[in-house]
Amino acid sequence: MSFTANARKFYIDGAWIEPAQTATLDVINPATEVPFETIAMGSAADVDRAVAAARKAYGTWAFSTRDERLNLLRNVLEEYNRRFEDIAQAVSTEMGAPITFAREAQAWAGRAHMEATIKALEDFHFEELRGTTQLIREPIGVTALITPWNWPLNQIVCKVAPAIAAGCTVVLKPSEIAPVSGLLFAEIMDAAGTPPGVFNLVNGNGPDVGQVLAEHRDVDMVSFTGSTRAGILVAKAAADTVKRVAQELGGKSANIILPNADLAAAVAAGVLGCFSNSGQSCDAPTRMLVPADRHAEALEVARAAAATLVIGDPADEATTQGPVVSATQWEKIQRLIQIAIDEGAELVAGGTGRPEGIDTGYFVKPTVFGGVTPAMTIAHEEVFGSVLAIMPYDSIEQAVTLANDTVYGLGNYIAGTDIDQIRSIARRLRSGTVNINYPDWDTFAPFGGYKQSGNGREYADYGIHDFLEIKSVVGWG
Repeated sequence: MSFTANARKFYIDGAWIEPAQTATLDVINPATEVPFETIAMGSAADVDRAVAAARKAYGTWAFSTRDERLNLLRNVLEEYNRRFEDIAQAVSTEMGAPITFAREAQAWAGRAHMEATIKALEDFHFEELRGTTQLIREPIGVTALITPWNWPLNQIVCKVAPAIAAGCTVVLKPSEIAPVSGLLFAEIMDAAGTPPGVFNLVNGNGPDVGQVLAEHRDVDMVSFTGSTRAGILVAKAAADTVKRVAQELGGKSANIILPNADLAAAVAAGVLGCFSNSGQSCDAPTRMLVPADRHAEALEVARAAAATLVIGDPADEATTQGPVVSATQWEKIQRLIQIAIDEGAELVAGGTGRPEGIDTGYFVKPTVFGGVTPAMTIAHEEVFGSVLAIMPYDSIEQAVTLANDTVYGLGNYIAGTDIDQIRSIARRLRSGTVNINYPDWDTFAPFGGYKQSGNGREYADYGIHDFLEIKSVVGWG
């Protein structure tokens, strides 16, 4: 199945062009382990061409009006909605998301972020007078956007849309593991009438394209989403040119189930939240903290919740759990499950190997561990798969300490009934987001992390701010 005629081309300066070299990469369907597309892989020469196009276009786009930017984003949204099913099908095939989830969450996220950015731009203040000084918020320049495979459209749109809204020009490098949805997005940008050079796309790997973008002297900012390990490499590569680096990296989110919570409902919701997207979300609630005197009860609820997942063909609308994205990811998850067993965690559900009756595809058994202690690997290393660690606590103070006992700080969760108590705990948690009682996704809430989960914030007006410089004109009036 081919979703695009442009898989072996790059989108640069308003046209689909042949790459400078002939390197290619097969894109694997993780449910079948069979290639379904072959993409071109970029090089430094392709990056140079894309950056030059973006630099040239910046001279005009930086001085575009709010209305011009809004008109473009509205056109993009219209084209996105027209290609919505194509996007959902591509995401489902390239990363294994069940098609219902691909529509309702993956493709939906791109639409929602475009809508949020349009609303934010309509209300955004680019200038203000403070005393006799005029503060002017100007686009930072040429931006390199490096996006991951786990939420392809979520991350593409919540970077591209605010960058363009700010007046920046863009070179996008999607993940080479799940690149097809990015190619479709480039087709959307083209159909929407994006001026040449404002948006460019080059596929490739980290060393040959991502690092070259980060090092490039004509790139003013890098916005990166991915692992903390890769984020560190991007930051080091960018350091010599002192460019801005915004990063959304790994996580090990805690989910504190308070003693006054409805334990059965809270645990069940937490299990499904952890396993959503096959556990491949940086802010997944992967550490469930439960009162020690109800630990055994929580394990039984978690076991039952894990058993409700429907594992199978992502193309089947009844499937709720697809494969993980690659053989490399599958092997990493298997290793960490085995380490947890070896270190003495109680295996409540799942375990190593594929689910029963499945012989092909990178499917993981939804796995729950109980009795997890802070010293265990499963308590502090990001798994990025359907693996939940349940940890007992004796007091609220200990729960807060356990939640903060991580190098990450992306998101945390609290379930309970005393809102004053919850708000007090939320203030003490060291993370960019705290979710109370499993709220709906808020695409206007700033998203980003503390500590090794990154820096900067995305979504709506906060995303626009990340792509702006502040100029002070003193003595203006």
